[in-house]
Amino acid sequence: MKFEIGGIYHVYNQGNNRQLIFFSNDNYHYFMRKIRTHILPYADVLAWCLMPNHFHLMIEVKQLFPDTEIEEVREREEGIYPSSRAAKPKEICLNTSIGIMLRSYTRGVNKQQNRTGSLFRHECKAICLNQPKPQTPDWYLEAGITMFVTDIPDFRYMNVCFHYIHNNPVKAGIAMDPGFWNYSSFTEIRERSDDSIVNIQRVRELGLAV
Repeated sequence: MKFEIGGIYHVYNQGNNRQLIFFSNDNYHYFMRKIRTHILPYADVLAWCLMPNHFHLMIEVKQLFPDTEIEEVREREEGIYPSSRAAKPKEICLNTSIGIMLRSYTRGVNKQQNRTGSLFRHECKAICLNQPKPQTPDWYLEAGITMFVTDIPDFRYMNVCFHYIHNNPVKAGIAMDPGFWNYSSFTEIRERSDDSIVNIQRVRELGLAV
């Protein structure tokens, strides 16, 4: 994955062989804490959804390397102390931090489930949603298909992705409404939760709404 400052990305991964990655309510909350520790130092979260065997994040990158103070908080959570810092890279980039997040979560779940091996698919995917595509003012070609450019918000991929993430539980048949699923940003954005993982102000500035 290659990230750039100012880029808005859809980041996602699933269980290896589509296996479960969340086995209990505590697992979902544990992963949410991992997002705070490993993603927020680098990026604003605009949307997220945790599903039984995969997850989706929509993030806007603020910086590629964390501030020193934030990095020290992350190190304490991961059990990295001053005596062991010499053995690790001095600077952890966003791409590396996502890998650390998934490996750390895997260790905790493997211990809980008395299992070994990979929990996630080898490669985490990231699609840039606001990178300009080669195009004329009216259209561009993608995979041999003519794609028309429009200013209608519902046809902007960023907006489509935002709603796609929140509608995952409905599409999967595990919730009748996005608001009925406890493990996504839908409710916290709608209710403007003070403890939200999402930067709700930034969501509004981008014209995104649940």
